[in-house]
Amino acid sequence: MIDTDNLGALYDPALHEASGGTSLALVDLLDPQAPREYTHRQVEDAANAFARGLLANGLVPGDAVAIVSSNRAEYLFAFLGIVRAGMVAVPVSHKFPAATVAFILDDCNARHVVCDARGRSLLPGGLPVTDLDDKGADGFAARLDPGPFEPVHPPPEAVAMVLYTSGSTGRPKGVPLTHGGHLWALRARSRRGAPFTAQRLLVAAPLYHMNGLCTSLFTLAVGASLVLLPEFDARLYLQSIERYRCTWLTGVPPMFAMCLQQADLVATVDRSSVQTVRMGSAPISPKLWDEVKAAFPGAMVMNSYGTTEAGPVVCAPRPDRPLPPLSIGWPMDEVELRLVDAAGHDADEGVLWQRTPANMRGYLNLTEKTREVLTPDGWYISGDVFRRDADGAYFFVGRSDDMFVCGGENIFPGEVESLLERHPEIRQACVVPVPDEIKGEKPFAFIVRAPGSALSEAEVKHFALEHAPAFQHPRHVVFLESMPLAGPNKVDRKSLRSQAIARIAGEAGS
Repeated sequence: MIDTDNLGALYDPALHEASGGTSLALVDLLDPQAPREYTHRQVEDAANAFARGLLANGLVPGDAVAIVSSNRAEYLFAFLGIVRAGMVAVPVSHKFPAATVAFILDDCNARHVVCDARGRSLLPGGLPVTDLDDKGADGFAARLDPGPFEPVHPPPEAVAMVLYTSGSTGRPKGVPLTHGGHLWALRARSRRGAPFTAQRLLVAAPLYHMNGLCTSLFTLAVGASLVLLPEFDARLYLQSIERYRCTWLTGVPPMFAMCLQQADLVATVDRSSVQTVRMGSAPISPKLWDEVKAAFPGAMVMNSYGTTEAGPVVCAPRPDRPLPPLSIGWPMDEVELRLVDAAGHDADEGVLWQRTPANMRGYLNLTEKTREVLTPDGWYISGDVFRRDADGAYFFVGRSDDMFVCGGENIFPGEVESLLERHPEIRQACVVPVPDEIKGEKPFAFIVRAPGSALSEAEVKHFALEHAPAFQHPRHVVFLESMPLAGPNKVDRKSLRSQAIARIAGEAGS
């Protein structure tokens, strides 16, 4: 049981009393050649010291403290210290341009920034800074004030953190998240499959993203151990599974697709320790699902779904029935879900509406945008399209705002990608819309071929026409060595669409 009222105070002496707090909590691979290891007690002490240091430097409960850094141990120490001191942690992507970082710092009214050298180069002037790479007065060590610390006891509705969406359709939106909401999420996850103290989770997703951050908090809360990569690297990810005997893998589907492209390591790395593979945050094709199951034959493979606005996980497997392939499972306790069709009626396929204890109360400083996605009675309208089978299990279909219309037919890119990836010589596919004077928009496909394949554009089109409705077949096909990834390691659809439109324009002008 997670017995705390502060999201930053997750150390449970009862979980660690047998070892005196010396059980391993964290392996930091910021430098893979010199990994750093920390016990649960050391994580607790570092977080306490940073909380004391923030207060000693004039910050007060309620102040917003931003973190702009790649993944590393100090990131977690800072996050925990900020939150346990009653301040608001604001993780910010270090992959945003400087203008966007400046906007976020102003939007959240940040009073202090914790950063690494890369993050510092993005910061505007005028804010106090704790530099994780600086060994002097601005460094992390200088902010540590050793000694015990009594965590602030906030009300459940108090904001613990503000996460910012990726901003793919405009400026990022701040999502304030409460202590009570995310402690509920941790407790709900911890009740399924406990105890976890023997588990070792591998995290390469960025800590400014819901997936990486909440998985790391979950690991600390349940007394498990975490292997943390500074960023995703397919070869290091696979090597870390063997080196640290990781039992639980979590990430977005493109990460696993890129790992499976490392044929030499897949053939040699010992993956027998893996018990759970949890994919989520992006569509999963049947082909990738089968390949992941084959690569980790001793593991339960799960599809996971969550949103920043309504909680990191809303569905899960059930012990009394098998999990259908590709399904995210069934609603968790205290989670209400609706599927709403285009006519506004409840249906078995439609946009997912969610009402959970972790729901945000509204976007930061965006009243009108909040009204668009939150109903007066507390439903969050996700924009994600799902279907529900006869047994009540949920399956992701696509984003409603990714859907485009080609000659009057609705096309969800994920459905076309799944079709294309059934071809034995296609490793990965991404489909984006490009403008067309007659059809309105039409599909454009980017393809990563299997190693050694000489698959042609004509063969891809023929396969699509043979196995799906004609309107779904890609009118253009471009082959890539690998897919570009956006900040949270999802395929960068925005970048690919820009490339596709530029190619179309170039062909028209030639």
